[in-house]
Amino acid sequence: MAKARRFSAGPFLCDHWQRSNLSTCCYHVKLSMAATRKAKATHPDRAAALAKRLCEALLEERVVPRFVDSYVVEHGRYALQVHAGLYRDLLTLLQREALLAVSAQALEIAWKGAGVREDRKSTSMTRKDAAAFRQKYLAALTRQQNWNMGTALEFQSDLQMYENILARAQPLRRSRKPFEAANHPFVDRCAFLLDSSFLENARVAASRALVNLDSLTALLTGEILHPESRS
Repeated sequence: MAKARRFSAGPFLCDHWQRSNLSTCCYHVKLSMAATRKAKATHPDRAAALAKRLCEALLEERVVPRFVDSYVVEHGRYALQVHAGLYRDLLTLLQREALLAVSAQALEIAWKGAGVREDRKSTSMTRKDAAAFRQKYLAALTRQQNWNMGTALEFQSDLQMYENILARAQPLRRSRKPFEAANHPFVDRCAFLLDSSFLENARVAASRALVNLDSLTALLTGEILHPESRS
């Protein structure tokens, strides 16, 4: 009986098969890369968008100037606004404190996954993701404010101080009465800058401003990080 001859594909057919599969693989890789680029273009960096929107809102809403004006009128401290140059410097310093306060809260909201509707599940970031988000946020903030390296590092140092104080005070937070001052670095630092001669009055006024800052930050952070929950 004649033995059945074994069929061999040969080097030509094997090479053709490999090239065909390689072409198919490359085609799918290109499609995947194109989809990734399209997704990135459609969904801009939310950390940078958040930094930009918070900076804009602080100026648009005039939280700091309104806070100072109301304090001056309420307590008759008109001397604070007599010298235009000193008044501008005061507003600049208080504006920086406001940016520290909203940044600390926004990063906390982003990390803990807060700011979504009650009927939607919130997910917190991993430490690695939170660190990356923070780095992108601070880099965007530095670009938008045109800070040099020294100014940027000083802001980051003060932000870390804010976060450390708030982390220690977290278990002690409670609802307070309207005439009580909040236990918050923004309140203490702004009161000293605003009117060190009448610290308690200044602390209560700064606490009211903090309420406005907190509400504004929560709203904007939720809109940017969780736009789907607003629909």
